[in-house]
Amino acid sequence: MIMFRELITHSPEQTQRLGRCLGRLVRKGTVMRLCGDLGSGKTCFVQGLARGLGVPDAYDITSPTYTLINQYPGRISLLHVDLYRLNGRADAEAIGLWDLFGENAVMAVEWAGRLADSEWPVENVSIEFFVEEDTVRRIRLFGSGLEPDNLIKGALELWEA
Repeated sequence: MIMFRELITHSPEQTQRLGRCLGRLVRKGTVMRLCGDLGSGKTCFVQGLARGLGVPDAYDITSPTYTLINQYPGRISLLHVDLYRLNGRADAEAIGLWDLFGENAVMAVEWAGRLADSEWPVENVSIEFFVEEDTVRRIRLFGSGLEPDNLIKGALELWEA
């Protein structure tokens, strides 16, 4: 069963705060699929996620467009992946994407839509980002599985507190 939630953020700081709320509750092994156009808030969200995971402020969280995978230490390690420059399954296989699914880390994958839904773990969090206005973002969160759904529910409770 896939559960769906939607919210609006009105600033980059609010988008980061959403990521921080999820980062505080997420467990090792969680895969987050991030989809949205350029500038829609994916990296901004991951910046907050990193802080929620305890990644030290000394680490500048940037999109790994050219490095493809960045790893950050924290309470739980963060693997930040960017599939923008990849052309499908063969390229994802070449960077070892599927080998990373079993890592004791949280994986946040930008441009996850470059791969079919069937390529991802059955339990995952999918987040879609839409630009509404200059700093306003519509964010849709989908939990595929009980644990991802509970993660989203808990994070939104923190968000609303």
